[in-house]
Amino acid sequence: MSTLQFKTNINCSGCVARVTPKLNETKGVKSWKVDTENPDKILTVETEAPGSESIVEAVKKAGFSIEPIKK
Repeated sequence: MSTLQFKTNINCSGCVARVTPKLNETKGVKSWKVDTENPDKILTVETEAPGSESIVEAVKKAGFSIEPIKK
């Protein structure tokens, strides 16, 4: 299992509600949360799937911007 983090523009509970179905149906995603208090609106995802392409695609399909945070 790995933890991935992304900078997003998911900034309120309504935004979280819009992205929830997309992330919940993404293969390999076990859990996720968005820190809407953080200025960078950090999305943290626990996943079993390698890579972040499916997560990025799911968030973009919901209408939000997303970029991986380099560690």
